[in-house]
Amino acid sequence: MKTAHEIRPGNVIMLDGSPWVVQKTETTRSGRNAAIVKLKLKNLLLNSGTETTFKGEDKLEDIVLDRLDCTYSYFADPMYVFMDAEYNQYDVEAENLGDAANYIVDGMEETCQVTFYDGKAISVEMPTTVVREVIYAEPSARGDTSGKVMKPATITGGGKVNVADFVKVGDKIEIDTRTGEFKKRV
Repeated sequence: MKTAHEIRPGNVIMLDGSPWVVQKTETTRSGRNAAIVKLKLKNLLLNSGTETTFKGEDKLEDIVLDRLDCTYSYFADPMYVFMDAEYNQYDVEAENLGDAANYIVDGMEETCQVTFYDGKAISVEMPTTVVREVIYAEPSARGDTSGKVMKPATITGGGKVNVADFVKVGDKIEIDTRTGEFKKRV
């Protein structure tokens, strides 16, 4: 059992007797009240989706599924194809990737974990951090040096990340895939 606060995209939980894959999580904290966790879920059996909210300390049943280390091979619309060490290929639907789709690029060398339910590949978990190149960044604001200044940028793979003001187009940056936050320039 995990608390709602510990649930991450790619986890599979059991609700009302059905397995649901978590596609997106959003935690909101307010001053006096407990944290509220909003989950975007997809039913593995019916392919239907829903959004639901839980208190941060609510207990959810986490299902232990088969996981396999794989590398990304190619995109065959609407499927992403991953390959294991023995050259077996597994198709994962684009909508099951969630935020991981922002970090998948052709030729990536990072190993991902593909999750299986009843022999079907249902989700992909990216490594904790990835290094991607900035392909577009907003111009820096002149004279704004007060504290931590961030600006929007687009990385290879099409993902959007807020980066530090000193980052330019062509720089390689390290990104935390769990939160989508810029960590440092590499």
